[in-house]
Amino acid sequence: MSATRLLVLGVVRGYGRAHGYLIGNDLMGWGAGEWANVKWGSIYHALKQLTKDGCLVDETAPPGRTDYVITPKGEAEYRRLLRDALRRPETRPDLLAAGLALLPSLTRAEAVGLLTERLAALESRRDVARRQAGEWREPVHVKELYGLWEHTAASGAEWTRGLVERLAAGEYPMAGEPGSPGAPGSWGMLKLE
Repeated sequence: MSATRLLVLGVVRGYGRAHGYLIGNDLMGWGAGEWANVKWGSIYHALKQLTKDGCLVDETAPPGRTDYVITPKGEAEYRRLLRDALRRPETRPDLLAAGLALLPSLTRAEAVGLLTERLAALESRRDVARRQAGEWREPVHVKELYGLWEHTAASGAEWTRGLVERLAAGEYPMAGEPGSPGAPGSWGMLKLE
């Protein structure tokens, strides 16, 4: 899964209609170059590929600018990518980061459910790594690898549990709630000079 693909779909969806510079400006402003390795070239590549795949349609807007609009297929792809980013603990943090950036696209109940799946997977990974570390014999230093995996899964589980609790307590406006930026086309247009 590509964090750039998810983020580009999310920004286009958020605005309802967006051009490449607006998308890139937002993502770079969010620091996505650092936490998701998003580059200007990868944004334009994603726009072309998403258009080719039927997830976006491109429309020429004066003065010679190309705007993008998400299609029903693109909405389905966006939701699939977002759900996977939240429910599946990956070793790459960029996917979770992209999912968190777009979290308000989901209802509170759906977000809690997906994150609860993530929590169960992390707890299972933690337990497996703990068992593997306890059973490992030779070479002895490899035991540290299992300890790292146990620690990583345990800290991920602790953080995920906290986010589930915060969401369940009503933190952050989610889709369908007042003040949520989660509905398609709900983002205010930025004035770019």
